[in-house]
Amino acid sequence: MSTAPAPAIVCRGLKKYYADVKAVDGLDLEVRAGECFGLLGPNGAGKTTTIEILEGLTKPDAGDVVVLGRRWGSQERELREKLGVSLQESRLTEKLTVYETLSLFRSFYVRGRSPEQLLEDLSLEEKRDARVGKLSGGQRQRLAVACALAGDPELLFLDEPTTGLDPQSRLQLWERIAAYKAAGRTVLLTTHYMEEAERLCDRVAVVDHGRIIAQGSPAELIAGLRAPHIIEFATEPAVDDALLAAIPGIGDRRQRDGRWLLAAGSLAQAVPALLEALEGAEARLVSLSTHRATLEDVFISLTGRELRDE
Repeated sequence: MSTAPAPAIVCRGLKKYYADVKAVDGLDLEVRAGECFGLLGPNGAGKTTTIEILEGLTKPDAGDVVVLGRRWGSQERELREKLGVSLQESRLTEKLTVYETLSLFRSFYVRGRSPEQLLEDLSLEEKRDARVGKLSGGQRQRLAVACALAGDPELLFLDEPTTGLDPQSRLQLWERIAAYKAAGRTVLLTTHYMEEAERLCDRVAVVDHGRIIAQGSPAELIAGLRAPHIIEFATEPAVDDALLAAIPGIGDRRQRDGRWLLAAGSLAQAVPALLEALEGAEARLVSLSTHRATLEDVFISLTGRELRDE
């Protein structure tokens, strides 16, 4: 009879306060071995502090943390051999070449990947002899991930890995992360890009004010809205909430940048009813579009705020 592998990460009652700021406030988390798990939330939600505690870079004020069956403080050397870490901002020595940088990071580990393999994996072969200071933002980010992979880690931490990257560089990095996970390794990433989370993550946790307020697969969280469609529109003159509240088939309603966003269970029911209500109010439709609900809609429904709110 086979047994499930032990979780890669378990933390209970995690707390970290800075003066009156509760960066992490009693957070519980379990990441399964072999999955890509995402921590989602706006800046200041506690994502980076949480991941720094799990990486052993920050000591918690309270709580228990077990990473790959080990604890920081007593088994640090063993843990660091098995972890790869790419910080939100990696400061690499700008006068070293890409190859020299990878050789340096590889030297930190007893076992790992060769610099040549890392160059190939992250599509950096053409930049082998380029100095780090001459790299573009996307190339630097891929180099940072290559350095995190130098020890061939069992568990990879990625903190906002694609922030500021152009679409092509982001896609290349997504492919590398997916390949790493396909090899049976575990990934914990923080992100506020919902497409990234939906594409890469098996499960996600929504973090707000230092606590997890929802978790599950992206599909499960979106299905929990019970309104899988979003209608986005603008009118002249603007209409008020009372008009929209009376429309059958409309759920949550919110405004953004002068447009209304309405959650709807059925577009076939809600859109004709909306158009009829706008005509009755003599409001001219300026724009109208629909899309399926996303993780961002989940977050807004839970908190009333957008994921990119500061």
